[in-house]
Amino acid sequence: MIDPANFVATVDNPYNPLPPGTTYVYEGNTAAGLEHNEVAVTHNTKVIDGVTCVEVLDTVELNGELTERTLDWFAQDKDGNVWYFGENSEELSGGLVVDLGGSFAAGVDGAQPGIIMQAHPAVGDFYRQEFDLGNAEDVAEVLSLSESVTVPAGSFDHCLETKETEAIDPTALENKFYAAGIGNVLTHDLVTGEMLPLVMIKTQ
Repeated sequence: MIDPANFVATVDNPYNPLPPGTTYVYEGNTAAGLEHNEVAVTHNTKVIDGVTCVEVLDTVELNGELTERTLDWFAQDKDGNVWYFGENSEELSGGLVVDLGGSFAAGVDGAQPGIIMQAHPAVGDFYRQEFDLGNAEDVAEVLSLSESVTVPAGSFDHCLETKETEAIDPTALENKFYAAGIGNVLTHDLVTGEMLPLVMIKTQ
């Protein structure tokens, strides 16, 4: 049971800081073409299951065409853990919304929030990132706290590495790398081998 009194108004976890007005830009080549992903931390908030969450706009373009547009909602508890309270996910084709799969909100129809980033991750930790039975069941495992990563945005040491998958689709498998004070700097799709590195950070 979520206690709204256990949450604070900001998200400043070292491995997943979400300062409003900041946009993280990722770009990489895929089998389908050039993927351009922007994760923009807005100044908006949304109350979900009694908790005030930070709203993040996540957009994906493939060869210049918008293919995904998602609003994600995050909140941080007083211990520093970042929770994922839901998303409104749209897949687009030709400018039209064709799928809303994966959308959920904690407290609605049995959906529950999950931890997207621990306050004190340790190798071997395994945690649920979201839970909406048959719709959103991502999980993660901490693999390392000492990785070195070089991407267009810079070089980072002592990075956190996770392995992330979906309980409803175990064939989906990614490694993600997080740098302290920055957040996600690289995603490696272990199925396709494709990389999506951080290329720049924009601030308003």
